[in-house]
Amino acid sequence: MPWLTCTKLTLFTIAGVAIQMVGLSIFVFGFFPVKPTLPGHSGSESFRAPQCDLVRNESESDLHPHQLTALYKELSGMPPAFDRLILMVIDGLPAELVLGKDGKPPSKALMEAMPYTQSLLANGMAIGFHAKAAPPTVTMPRLKAMVSGAIGGFLDVAMNFNTQAMLDDNLLGQFFKIGWKMVMLGDETWLKLFPGLFLRHDGVSSFFVKDTVHVDQNVSRHLGYELSRDDWDFLILHYLGLDHVGHIGGRNSALMTPKLREMDEVVKMIHMNSILNQKNDEGQTLLVVVSDHGMTESGNHGGSSYEETDSLALFIGVKNNISDDFLSTHNIIHQVDIAPTLALLFGVPIPKNNVGVLIAEIFGYLSEDQQMKALELNSWQLLRLLQAQIPGLSCRNYPRDGLRDDQDFRIAKCSGSMEAMFCCLYTNAALLQKSWMSKEISRSNSREDYTSTVVAYYEFLRTASEWLSHRATDKPVRLLTVGIAAMLLSCLILLSLLFHTCKEVYLREQSLFDLESIKQTWYLDETFVLGVVLILIVSMASSSMVEEEQYIWHFVASTLNLLLLRKTIKCPTGAGAQDLHSSSKGKNKISFCRLSSISVVLISGRILRGWHQGGVNWTNLPDISKWLEQAGTDNVKSIQLVSCLLVMSLSLCVLFLFGFNMKFVLVIGFSFLMSGLLVLQHFVKHQDGMFASSSCSTTTLVQIIYAIMGISTFGTVVALPWFVRFSTSEMSLSHDLYMSTSVPNEVQNNTLLVKLRESLYLVGWEYISFWCLLQLLLQQTINSMTIVLLLVQILASMLYFSYSGLHQKQWVEIAALYFLGMAGHFALGNSNSLATIDVAGAFMGISNHSTVLSGILMFIITYASPMLFILSMVMYVSVKDTSCLPSLVNADSTQLLKLMLGFPCLVPLGLNSILLTAYTIVLLIMRNHLFVWSVFSPKYIYVCTTTICVYMGVSVVATTVTYTYWVLGLRKKMLSKLGHHHLR
Repeated sequence: MPWLTCTKLTLFTIAGVAIQMVGLSIFVFGFFPVKPTLPGHSGSESFRAPQCDLVRNESESDLHPHQLTALYKELSGMPPAFDRLILMVIDGLPAELVLGKDGKPPSKALMEAMPYTQSLLANGMAIGFHAKAAPPTVTMPRLKAMVSGAIGGFLDVAMNFNTQAMLDDNLLGQFFKIGWKMVMLGDETWLKLFPGLFLRHDGVSSFFVKDTVHVDQNVSRHLGYELSRDDWDFLILHYLGLDHVGHIGGRNSALMTPKLREMDEVVKMIHMNSILNQKNDEGQTLLVVVSDHGMTESGNHGGSSYEETDSLALFIGVKNNISDDFLSTHNIIHQVDIAPTLALLFGVPIPKNNVGVLIAEIFGYLSEDQQMKALELNSWQLLRLLQAQIPGLSCRNYPRDGLRDDQDFRIAKCSGSMEAMFCCLYTNAALLQKSWMSKEISRSNSREDYTSTVVAYYEFLRTASEWLSHRATDKPVRLLTVGIAAMLLSCLILLSLLFHTCKEVYLREQSLFDLESIKQTWYLDETFVLGVVLILIVSMASSSMVEEEQYIWHFVASTLNLLLLRKTIKCPTGAGAQDLHSSSKGKNKISFCRLSSISVVLISGRILRGWHQGGVNWTNLPDISKWLEQAGTDNVKSIQLVSCLLVMSLSLCVLFLFGFNMKFVLVIGFSFLMSGLLVLQHFVKHQDGMFASSSCSTTTLVQIIYAIMGISTFGTVVALPWFVRFSTSEMSLSHDLYMSTSVPNEVQNNTLLVKLRESLYLVGWEYISFWCLLQLLLQQTINSMTIVLLLVQILASMLYFSYSGLHQKQWVEIAALYFLGMAGHFALGNSNSLATIDVAGAFMGISNHSTVLSGILMFIITYASPMLFILSMVMYVSVKDTSCLPSLVNADSTQLLKLMLGFPCLVPLGLNSILLTAYTIVLLIMRNHLFVWSVFSPKYIYVCTTTICVYMGVSVVATTVTYTYWVLGLRKKMLSKLGHHHLR
């Protein structure tokens, strides 16, 4: 009896996975901590210089809002420039569509799409900026950045789908303290971030991306009414339609120009009603048009490319005394700069955790004294934040009183530690200001001194802002090391189990078959698989290779299949027990099947390789998908319909060619046919390409499809083993053989093994066919033929492996399936950038927004290919040669189950464990790298999610095989006892 029993294998595997999950959790929560923030909210102390022991005036909270406003005005020395604020957020609008790029104006078509906005810019009635957004470029963290000036943690991308109330200091909270009345129309994210602050509101969900019309109409229908009222001070308008247009059709969508024109009409309406025609007693109104992020050419966002981070900040109603030539080269700011700018414009304290720098061009209307005061207030706020981040940075170190009024000051060169450098920069600016302020009589003639002071302040502000923005949060290296140690231990456990399983199978093959060719040698394909692991580990340390990882997987998959083709040519019929008595005709048939099937895998893989130019740097290169899109939506739609018909035909043919238990085959075939026809109906009637809109009928139809697929799949898995027929003759033979100890055990248990393989064949193929049909429903239209090619690869692979014999190691075959799954992942247009996540399909069939359901659908879409190939392991178990498996009536009959499931479970777990552990070590080493947040961290999110995919897929495979084996074994024992009772 072998040392590694089925029970021990199961327990050790579960232990290895559990240890890995614990280590991964420790590392993730250590490496991506919640960004530390200063508690509380800014108050009157923000208008005073930082002191060693700050004592906040507690009575401030008791002041009436009007008294608090007067206090702020008195302390700041700057009267508020405006009385009312309108913040118009155009979700996903790239700044270059309005302002152009690299000093060049936008194209003529884009300028004609927004004529009124362009006229405001041309006539000096508006100032526009490229506001660089920090990754991740998704809505919720970018809104937080604009209203608080703080940059959130990287994992805010996950919170984007489950927004919680914002507790940090922010502009809305400051406005609320001084008694402002606020109204919000648009994205309901604002309502979740700031519950209870709005006088009136009408929110819409931001996640139904198929809707490009109603989400904006719901905002604009209230606009005329709100502009006519005077009971609000702050109006927020958040338009989602342009972002949805991008998700559906990309930047060049036919809907983009009409949507830009619609937004231009909104700007015109607001400007003419609230700024040009306002009465003198109504005060001044500022319109700020911003975007939360940009978008890629395909319309997605989330990553850190220029297209995604290029957001807009347009100030309308501010006097522009700056030349166009200057603005064309000095129009780049950071998105966090909006918060301190608006705070100082409206006379409220800058939010406590702000890292932004005021936008100098907006304060041109102020006197030099007031501009200097604004810079000083911004410097004090950042200095307090630096003191919280650097404990040694003490306010005692600033010699502000050591300069006489008649003494000139020379700027000191700043170097040394961070503490010394910040002290030096701030001291330079403060003393230059003191020197300039002391020259009251000659100040008008000291323009050079004023400019030097402004430059010194901005040097401090920019240095402090950059350090606070890009400073890696303190990572507990010891804790991270513990997490890595746990993952290393898990990896060793899983690889040890895989090694023992390989050893046991090899010894069993040697003992059962006296074949000269069965010997312990390393073949080229086996060596290559091990070399691939090394290649993947080495490539993880390169940011460029991480960005273009798809090339590695396509190379690995195609090269391994080429090696299998070479091996097939050298040994056409494999080597196994079935070869000993096979006829020449049979061998030729096997040889043809193996050669043709592996050739089909290679050809389909090459087509998949050219379907999408994935990655980050080469997406502009031509590929099959771009060519089809250029051919027109009608052609893409036709390909989608043909793909659906091909999936249905292939699935039904494979199902009915298998003659086992025709009643069950008919039931499965009927449910699959119904699902396929409903999917076709959905394509024909409800999915009008990029012009699709969500409707009740569409949602209901998709929900019906989900129900049929789910009930049919679950019902088959549960019921099929109970309804497998054991014929009377089979059971009599089984009983007679059972009573005879001279008959080989393999013959005795042939019936159960056959029934097990037949059941797993049906269940496995149902998993594959229904998964492909579900992907046709959820994936982008252009990916429909890709799903067909993945299905063809699985069919051809199963045919090849069923004839592979003993010369082909099972772990190599399963590794080949794993590689095909990862190559297919990138063939569907995925990459290691968050921007390629397909959000559009994640809300199909959902009537009300649900974070959990949308997340599940997003996961299904993103990991369509890896999960498909892992689920195919159920079918793989059914088609493999079982001549080397042990008997079922031994003392430990679970040996069969162990050898059937060992490789299909351990190989994916082992490969994933190696890659996960290796990349975790790489990420720890690269924690201070320039691209740690833009390249390595998004990749790590994908690695972690791939781990979840492997866990889920392997769990389904193991549960399915174990359950089917257990039920069939139980029924056979019951029938054997019943037959023995009748004989007695």
